[in-house]
Amino acid sequence: MNTADQYLKAIYLIQQVEDGPASTGRLADTLDVSPASANEMIGKLESRGLAEHEKYKGVSLTEEGIVKARDALETYCVIERFLANVLAVDEFREEARELEPVIDDLVAERLDTIIDRNAECPDCFDPESDACRYLELESERPAD
Repeated sequence: MNTADQYLKAIYLIQQVEDGPASTGRLADTLDVSPASANEMIGKLESRGLAEHEKYKGVSLTEEGIVKARDALETYCVIERFLANVLAVDEFREEARELEPVIDDLVAERLDTIIDRNAECPDCFDPESDACRYLELESERPAD
């Protein structure tokens, strides 16, 4: 997954929560980047036909952008669930965000075979809680 994929995923999730275009400010906050950096990437996504930006209204994904965003979200879910469910990493969200840009499709596919991903993915991801519904967190696991 690359930086463009992270932007697509973030725009997609913001659109779900906001039920409309993602503002540049909210996108920048979500990704912890400057508004100028967000604007620059939005321009690149627009030039690739993945997003449409309307000044003062925000950015929306095209159909192709939505497909790519859902693929990126699915990869993120795989990473997050592997870290939380298989490795029991406490700070799995932070680790997933760090790994997200460097995990390629082949590695994500192999991790996917380990986690037994639900067919509902990526619709299992809840943008409000920023997590997959199928995470098995330590506090939720039965005691041995």
